[in-house]
Amino acid sequence: MKKLSIFLLLIVFLLLGCTSIKQGDKFYLNNRYYNKGEYIDINKKELKRLKNKSYILFTYNNYCTMSTPCENVFKEFMNKYKIDIVSIPYEEFKDTKFSKTVKYAPSVLIIQKGKIISYLDAESDEDLSKYQNEEDFENWIKEYIYVKK
Repeated sequence: MKKLSIFLLLIVFLLLGCTSIKQGDKFYLNNRYYNKGEYIDINKKELKRLKNKSYILFTYNNYCTMSTPCENVFKEFMNKYKIDIVSIPYEEFKDTKFSKTVKYAPSVLIIQKGKIISYLDAESDEDLSKYQNEEDFENWIKEYIYVKK
């Protein structure tokens, strides 16, 4: 009887483990962001209205210290896939709920239904190539969202 109980528990755990595996956890942005490949400039009030939406958010400083301006790298990706990215100056961004997680700009946040799924950390050496290389940026985005070609 004890062996049967252990066997049944093992089967239950295996079944639960198999059903919790998701297909890459990828998702689609809201349809309006598959558009022209442009930046959509907003302020903090407008950002609050996107509370249940799925989109890519770019927060930036008014200056850039990188060898290749990251907004140009992101723009290449946007043009290629006709994906619009919501953009907000860091001065506005720092008064939003997202600033509790993302402390520095520039940054790109992947937002699903109003929650941060992933973001680029301006202080991380690991993320530097994603700011400077369109292919690295594209590969990072494609880990999380479906792009349309």
